[in-house]
Amino acid sequence: MSRLTDLLAQAKAKDPALGQELEREFKVLSSRRSFGLNFERHRPESVELAGRPVRKGDKVRILPPRKSTAKGDQGLWKVLKLETVDGTKSAHVELLEVAEPERKYVAVGDLSVVAEFKDYIYPGLVSTGKVERGSDKPFQTVINGENFHALEALTFTHRGKIDAIYIDPPYNSGAKDWKYNNDYVGEDDLYRHSKWLAFIERRLKIARTLLNQDASVLIVTIDEKECLRLGLLLEQTFPEARIQMISSSINPAAQARTGSFARIDEYIFVVMRGAMAPGRLPLSRDWVSSKGRTHTGQARWDLLRRSGTAAQRKDSPGGFYAIYVDPDTSAVVKIGEPLPAGKSKPEYGPIGSKPILPIRKDGSEGRWQVSPATLRSYLAQGRVRIGGDSAKGFTVYYLKPGEWKKVQSGEYEATGIGPDGSLLLLGNETSEENVLAIPSTQWSIPAHDATQYGSRLLIKIIPQRRFPFPKSLYAVEDVLRFFIHNHRSAIVLDFFSGSGTTAHAVMRLNKQDGGRRQCISVTNNEVAADEQATLRKSGLRPGDADWEKWGICDYITKPRIAAAITGKTPEGKIIEGDYKFNDEFSMAKGFEENAEFFTLTYETPVAVSHNRAFERIAPLLWMRAGSEGRRIQKIPTRGWEVADTYGLLTNLDKAASFCKAIAPKGTIRIAYIVTDDERRFQSVVRRLPESVEPVRLYESYLTNFRFSMGR
Repeated sequence: MSRLTDLLAQAKAKDPALGQELEREFKVLSSRRSFGLNFERHRPESVELAGRPVRKGDKVRILPPRKSTAKGDQGLWKVLKLETVDGTKSAHVELLEVAEPERKYVAVGDLSVVAEFKDYIYPGLVSTGKVERGSDKPFQTVINGENFHALEALTFTHRGKIDAIYIDPPYNSGAKDWKYNNDYVGEDDLYRHSKWLAFIERRLKIARTLLNQDASVLIVTIDEKECLRLGLLLEQTFPEARIQMISSSINPAAQARTGSFARIDEYIFVVMRGAMAPGRLPLSRDWVSSKGRTHTGQARWDLLRRSGTAAQRKDSPGGFYAIYVDPDTSAVVKIGEPLPAGKSKPEYGPIGSKPILPIRKDGSEGRWQVSPATLRSYLAQGRVRIGGDSAKGFTVYYLKPGEWKKVQSGEYEATGIGPDGSLLLLGNETSEENVLAIPSTQWSIPAHDATQYGSRLLIKIIPQRRFPFPKSLYAVEDVLRFFIHNHRSAIVLDFFSGSGTTAHAVMRLNKQDGGRRQCISVTNNEVAADEQATLRKSGLRPGDADWEKWGICDYITKPRIAAAITGKTPEGKIIEGDYKFNDEFSMAKGFEENAEFFTLTYETPVAVSHNRAFERIAPLLWMRAGSEGRRIQKIPTRGWEVADTYGLLTNLDKAASFCKAIAPKGTIRIAYIVTDDERRFQSVVRRLPESVEPVRLYESYLTNFRFSMGR
């Protein structure tokens, strides 16, 4: 190791950038696990920023000629100089990461700016439209951008604030369904699985910083191609969490596969952090079973005689004693003491009573679950029940501690005492059809049919627009409900949002209980692989308006969310059909919600620190304050401004007026203070109410992206 360290030091002395890269890879190799999930951490991805102006110092790719379907030059070039000759703007570029430098002179229109994931970014947002029907409710937000970079942007606005993440990532099925290093990963790629893991791991690590450590959940859907690897990756990324996997039937018609069993299900990983746990909900009988220990709606009286392992008298001699029962009323009149070794018949009990011993079905001597003293305490609480009769024989049941807690919490209502002295409990049915329960890990729910309530439902909302394999709206709604049904202001994130089902489900949940939950949906504007060739042949490129209009975000996600809120299709027609299951109503009614759509931008630290990028930073400040109410979109001319949930101070000479305006408002969460002077910043902080979080701009913003992302 010392020799490698010396060689790394020499490399850094000759070429600092190369030395730093080698050192980073050395740390990865030296931290490899002896056991567990080991995979190649491939070269960080890159994304072409279509439409982003080319600047000096940018990394770029040279695009193929228009009307060409060729892959194009995949080399990375650095822009050395920009100049305009005869009205044409061109760039001097130099090829990177090669032994022999190569330079070219290329028209700027033939260049695409590239962001590599190893580089620092300074994100901003530009609004591309909004829908407002929700009065003062928080906005559902949609971000069009590379999800890795969008997640980094959210570390400034939502670090530790996300209550639930739901993602449906690419399944790595072999189809052209996901990209890596700006290219589709082929089915025959030998590194296919490790590339997928590297792709997912980078995003999960950032997602971890966004989740509320005290109580939050990450929900990931996957099929059999990567479920085993994903399970291990989740265990390694969230070692402190409680993780379960659910099998959910999403295609009752079954998908035939040559040489294989037809598939009807997929898997749902649930990663619960802190105090997060699924809650009991009113569920239809599709969710529960009347057999075994599955919740049936009634309090569960367990057999007092132990069964299974360690069930014989010799396993616990203190558990072999008599319980004396009045044969007329079935009431327990006495609980005896453990019988001495070798003695199998109890002493006579109260006159007329009948003794019950823990005799097993095969006639052998068993034992009771609890000691005589414990059973006496249970008897006093009404937790002991006698079944059967004198002729057929008596059986003793009791309420275990878990069921007793439900009685104490009021989940099971006690209405009196039965003849045997046990509690009479109403049970937890909420209606003849529903039962209050937590289901098992096998879900076969008609509402989760992805064809009926995913694809066909989407056709009603955005007719003529196709999206491959959308989730059932009700499947997403149901799994979220288990975790956020009691959290009406929960913040939900989906950074593989696709058609926007998660946001749609969150709005459904809000309608059902008047909640103010908000969803942040992140998707790119990638055009489907098959359509790209057609568009390229017609002379179009990414960044062209006629290309971008066919992208996922602009063509599917935004129109779907807008249509769901307004109750009208993108063409302005009333949506036909009704929502079903938990809340049945006409789709044409829409939702009383607000939504705003943004595109991710890439700023320079100089522009940010000199207030030249404020209008693109402004949405981030608004989102950090709750994504609700009015937004301060421009630098205030008077030196300060106060919106509904936050304030902005740009001229510290106006601090007194600023603090005076904030104090009586009561709804202000954050005060953004623009200054390079820490002493003056603290002077303003001292005058703010304690309930207001002070944030120093632009130091807080720049520091977050310069040091916090673990580059």
